Amino acid sequence: MLEKLSHIGIAVKSIEEALPLYRDILGMKLTEIKEMPERSLRVAFLELDGTIMELLEGTGPESAISKFLEKRGGGVHHLCFKVSEIDGALQTLSEKGIRLIDKQARVGAEGNPVAFIHPASTGKVLMELEQD
Repeated sequence: MLEKLSHIGIAVKSIEEALPLYRDILGMKLTEIKEMPERSLRVAFLELDGTIMELLEGTGPESAISKFLEKRGGGVHHLCFKVSEIDGALQTLSEKGIRLIDKQARVGAEGNPVAFIHPASTGKVLMELEQD
């Protein structure tokens, strides 16, 4: 079902405070910072040898990232995996008893269809599926 790891999402209080570590010290390339006001979210996209990391910053107390930071603090938020056909993957997971956050795909930060799997079904790891 899964094709490859797409990216790793990291929850941060401030992209500006986190960037010096990832970009300047670790040497990852900052490719874009995207504002997503409809989700109260800012996303910094970093790349290292084809691996993508997203730094996720909540821009309001109602955002999912702000709530995550309040409960758990910063750190790994989710793993995202590429799938060839997201609707079929969601149907298969649902049929196998996997709890889904998104029963239908929605548009993700990169403009592709995405859907999240509930961490209750994945050993407490939030997983995202993404279709190109």
